Amino acid sequence: MTADLTWIGTATTLVRYGGFTLLTDPNFLHRGERAYLGKGLWSTRRTEPSLQLSELPPLDAVVLSHLHGDHFDRRARRSLDRSTLVITTRAAARKLRLRGFENAVALSTWESHQLRKPDGSTLTVTAMPGQHAPGPLRAALPPVMGSVLAFAPAADPALSVYVTGDTLVHEDLAEVPLRHPDLDVGLWHLGGTRIPAGWRFGPLVTMDAQQGADLLAMVRPARTIPIHHGDYGVFASPVEDFLAEVARRGLPGVRPVARGESVPLPPP
Repeated sequence: MTADLTWIGTATTLVRYGGFTLLTDPNFLHRGERAYLGKGLWSTRRTEPSLQLSELPPLDAVVLSHLHGDHFDRRARRSLDRSTLVITTRAAARKLRLRGFENAVALSTWESHQLRKPDGSTLTVTAMPGQHAPGPLRAALPPVMGSVLAFAPAADPALSVYVTGDTLVHEDLAEVPLRHPDLDVGLWHLGGTRIPAGWRFGPLVTMDAQQGADLLAMVRPARTIPIHHGDYGVFASPVEDFLAEVARRGLPGVRPVARGESVPLPPP
């Protein structure tokens, strides 16, 4: 049985474990295409996704941190089966249902949704706190959630994966390691995006190197994989800066991956 995690690009990963197959934040735009971010903002993709939608295996669910054009794009909207289970925020689920995704499941922070296989294997998706922008700017961006994917297979070890979502570091995140002290894998959404889009000195709306390291010092998965960097022009903080910062602080367990690379689960 396949047990791995593949980074497709941006925040899009394919997670296969315990008989479950999950897709996170589906972004399949091609190099040169624009992702529309709302409020008249857009950004051009600089890379190709390592897989195409047509190459995906059958999915048990999509876990969507929020409804932005670089997380659920027009290609995903057109090509994903409308019956696909999509686990996401309340705001995103409402809009997706209007677009025909009848099985969009809405979660508030700390709420869970469980999937079950005939052999008794379960996967529980729990919404974690997320804050996409500081202060009043939150009203300009869609609500966002992180998630913990807790796999409990019938025949394999349990596995927990924390997906940060497009969050900044804020005090509510201190609850994550209290509720989930033994996380196996962390997927860190980085990029250092600022608004207005492309500015280098505006307010952050995704974690840069320092914030990513701050969160890693707070929530310490056994293995942390940086994603959501390098794919769009608005990503102003290179992953190399994050790697340098965690090395400077002596924070262990970070494992950078290339687009298209698969990491075995559980990680060695």
